[in-house]
Order: sequence, then C-alpha cells, then structure tokens
Amino acid sequence: VPLLEANAKEAQELQRIEHYPHHLAIGAAVTLTDAFDTLVQQRPQLRSFASRFAGLPVRNAGTLGGNVANGSPIGDSMPLLIALGANVVLMSQRGHRELPLEQLYTGYRRTVLAADEVLAWIKVPSPTDDELSRVYKISKRFEDDISAVCLAIRLRLQDGLVREASIGVGGVAATPVRAVRTQAALLGLRWSQQAAQAAAAALRGEFAPISDMRASAAYRSEVLGNLLQRFWMESQ
Repeated sequence: VPLLEANAKEAQELQRIEHYPHHLAIGAAVTLTDAFDTLVQQRPQLRSFASRFAGLPVRNAGTLGGNVANGSPIGDSMPLLIALGANVVLMSQRGHRELPLEQLYTGYRRTVLAADEVLAWIKVPSPTDDELSRVYKISKRFEDDISAVCLAIRLRLQDGLVREASIGVGGVAATPVRAVRTQAALLGLRWSQQAAQAAAAALRGEFAPISDMRASAAYRSEVLGNLLQRFWMESQ
C-alpha cells in the first residue's frame, strides 16, 4: 500500500478534485486537508470532525487515498465515506472498476486491490435537501488521537419517515464496516425518539468489538448506541 500511494502521488491527475452535478470525485493523491475542506464546503457539520483528523502536519502531507487504501479498522475517513455512500475507483493498465468503499476490504488491512491496481478516485455523492448527517469520533484525547469508536450516520427523511439510512462504523471490527442490520431496522420508521432507541439497541448488538488499550468491548458497544441517540437529539 505505501508503494501504491507513493506512485499515485506522482500522478498529477490524481491530485485533482472534480465537481459533478451529483457527486465529487476526489483524486487519491489529494491531501487530507484539501479533501476535507471540500467535503466541509458541502456539509458544514463536518468541520469539527475534520479538524480532529490527526494533526495539522499529517493532514497537509497525508492523502485521502492513502488513508482509505491503508485499510485500518480505526481509519477515520472510512466510516464517514461509507455513510455518505462513497465509491472507490480502482485503475490499472487493464482498465478500471468501481465498487462501494466498504467492499474494498477483505480483512484486517487486506483489500481487493490487485498487484497492478491503484486506488485512483473516491467518489462522494452530493448532499440532498432531505438529508441528515453527522459523524462522531470518540477518543481518549480530544486532539490528535486515534479513535476508539467512530460513527457516521446519514438519513434521508420524507414526510418524517426514514426512506434511506446509511451508517458507517470504525473501531468495532477488523475493517471499517457498514451497519447493515441497524440501517434495515430504521427503514420505514417515523424518525422519533422511539425509533432512535430501537436503532441504538440494534447498533449495540450488531458488532462484536474487542477490548484493547483504547476501550473495552462493552464500552464500544454502549457508546455506539449512545451516539445514535445523540444524533436523534441533534436532529431536533
């Protein structure tokens, strides 16, 4: 992966951010600073999270493609990108292929990238008028620390009903993951305190996190549900 990132950084084409009617295409060699600045322009509620991503020197030197391709289960960009419905574009001399970001990972720091492929683009859908979205990072230190848990949520509401739910989670499995069961539990429900409580219970039971130096398994499960209920309160 470091070699792939180094090669990608030499390609000027991958240092671009391209704006399309319904999505952004962020080149893999775009710095974290520039990538998050663009995402914050579209979704101002991400500003606080963006400022907590590593330290300023890392944000200015590291790339979004490098963070994604690294595949760490506690890489902070991936839960957010999963919740936003991002796709990745993989390229080689044979051509290119596109897949949802969460399908890039096959295990702990393992990806579907072939030996001759590079992660070239991250495609992020633009926000819609009926969208509610937030991302939460829990860490021992507020500044410049690795997440114990990261939770990103995006809902689309129509007439008060949840028509689309997209939830990305970090720190609870061997890879960044999508909370598929919790998403399904929310679909069709009226967005209410009761729905949030039911979804929080589903989210606490969806994963089997481990205990480590950053947090216990029980803490991770409990805080996931708490964050979903926080999302409910902030949506009011």
